[in-house]
Amino acid sequence: MPVVNRIADFAPEMTAWRQHLHQIPELGFDCPKTAAFIADRLRDFGVDEIHEGIAQTGVVAIINGTGEGPTIGLRADFDALPVVEATGAAYASGHEGRMHACGHDGHTTMLLGAARYLAETRNFSGRVAMIFQPAEEHGAGAEVMVREGIMDRFGIAQVYGLHNAPGLPEGAFHTTPGPFMAAVDTFDLYLRGVGGHGALPHETKDPIVAALAIGQALQTIVSRNNAARDDLVISITQIHAGNVDNVIPDTVYMNGTIRTFDPRVQDMVRRRMEAIVAGHAASFDVEAEFDYQVGYPATVNHPDRTEFAADVAREVSGAGNVEAEAGREMGAEDFAYMLQARPGAYLFIGQGPGAGLHHPEYDFNDAIAPVGASFFARLVERAQPAG
Repeated sequence: MPVVNRIADFAPEMTAWRQHLHQIPELGFDCPKTAAFIADRLRDFGVDEIHEGIAQTGVVAIINGTGEGPTIGLRADFDALPVVEATGAAYASGHEGRMHACGHDGHTTMLLGAARYLAETRNFSGRVAMIFQPAEEHGAGAEVMVREGIMDRFGIAQVYGLHNAPGLPEGAFHTTPGPFMAAVDTFDLYLRGVGGHGALPHETKDPIVAALAIGQALQTIVSRNNAARDDLVISITQIHAGNVDNVIPDTVYMNGTIRTFDPRVQDMVRRRMEAIVAGHAASFDVEAEFDYQVGYPATVNHPDRTEFAADVAREVSGAGNVEAEAGREMGAEDFAYMLQARPGAYLFIGQGPGAGLHHPEYDFNDAIAPVGASFFARLVERAQPAG
């Protein structure tokens, strides 16, 4: 793959950075070791400014080009997941119960590689803002960084991000103009009835029967209340009730996720869920406590910036390895908040075969780090060419 030669030169060092980060996974906003490692590398590279403590442990580095011009933002997330690692790697997590199961260690490495190259070469005008973000998995770290003013503070005019994609060919790029990744909401439902002996159900108000009926009815929102052309997923992912075979419990807990692209669909789902829960609770004579939580919005790529980013990706990986109309994904991503604040684009970079994201056996493919770093570097050089 035609990665930038200079980046290829220090690819072994990038592998070492990534594998070090893999050993020190941290969660949410509480990522001091990761942030310190990032800042130390940035000082080694000789970037012009390092701003720490944004969104608690986020870092923004500024690299000045060779002339006047705008500022382009490049973002990488660096938080991990509460997953017990099962890779067996020599560099496996040293923090029990936490691991980089989504490749954020690799995302950070790609951006560090681009930072090193851009700080050395300065073959662009204006400035580049390297955004290293905590709490993508939980906490909406991107929203917090935007709310704390990074776009205005650093004069960022456009912003881009990458995510690795297991199953896509190694080094390939996928993206799509417009809506790309879904909005994600969650719900919690507590049903309270009257428990009793499993042999005497007539003496109880059975919350399990109510939960089963509600679970079935919620699926009719997709099939009977939503237009088939509008993407919608409602998944019940947890049901907890009882602990013995001959006792009907007092309570049932149910939880799940909702994925949408259209705010009108999102509002419809919320209203229908509330009505279904209330109606079924009344019909089964149980009490219901329903909580619907709005989460990350849809990730919406700006069409012209997406085509530009895809063109840069073709330069790096070849036209046959770039799909610029890949279609929507029902996963979610808090980079959505940055794209609400500034025009830009989000892309997937192929990881090749292997375990999927959030799996205990997942491991980032170090071979794609120079490809991602080259993409970021060429994006800057082409968006803001030197005078």
